[in-house]
Amino acid sequence: MATPNRPDEQERQRWQPFPAFNFVVEIVRDDQAGKLAGGAFSECDGIEMAQEVKTLREGGNQNHVHRLSGPVTFGQLSLKRGMTSGFDLWTWFSASLEQPALRAGVTVSVMRHDKSEWGRFVLSRCLPLKLKAGALSGRDGNVAIEEMQIAYERFSWEDKSRG
Repeated sequence: MATPNRPDEQERQRWQPFPAFNFVVEIVRDDQAGKLAGGAFSECDGIEMAQEVKTLREGGNQNHVHRLSGPVTFGQLSLKRGMTSGFDLWTWFSASLEQPALRAGVTVSVMRHDKSEWGRFVLSRCLPLKLKAGALSGRDGNVAIEEMQIAYERFSWEDKSRG
């Protein structure tokens, strides 16, 4: 009995399910070269975009409408239950209050089970909206972040699965 052809490992990794449970968040302010301390967050939500549709009816044509693309809106990134080793996120929030034009770039890298990068969401012109501290505890030296919300003006997906 012949066995069916199996895709090689590289092809299998290309189509494997979206590994939403393994991600890395990096933030770079527009006025600085290096990454912020960032942090390890247990939850990341709000990477979304939606497009409005404009409907036009043509006079005399009762059986057809024209659907035109309208403006695009983007979501709001929500990072929850994070730990960071410094105060860079708090400093970024404070600096954005003093300099309203200050923005940052955020990448959310989706990792494979072997810790190699599968792809990344690149969020542009980000602005911190909310930064909430968690319960303070003297048991460890980390700074807890209960929630951070970030507005962004656009995003793109960079596929790393083929290389």
